[in-house]
Amino acid sequence: MKVMMRRNAAGVLSAYVAKKDLEEPVVSQEKPGLWGGTVTLANGWTLALPEMADGTTLPITVEARKLAED
Repeated sequence: MKVMMRRNAAGVLSAYVAKKDLEEPVVSQEKPGLWGGTVTLANGWTLALPEMADGTTLPITVEARKLAED
């Protein structure tokens, strides 16, 4: 699914899924560099993000996979 990753003015990382009209903050991430690991959203979704260069700037839309929902 297409997911826009962005960081707001306060530095909070969030994910926006346009198809679901859903924006949720990221509550945990597997890797400090974000890319190539998983992130968990406040609603319980776990998304696998693609590998990208560490210097990739936000906001960016990527193809992510939904792994789990609590």
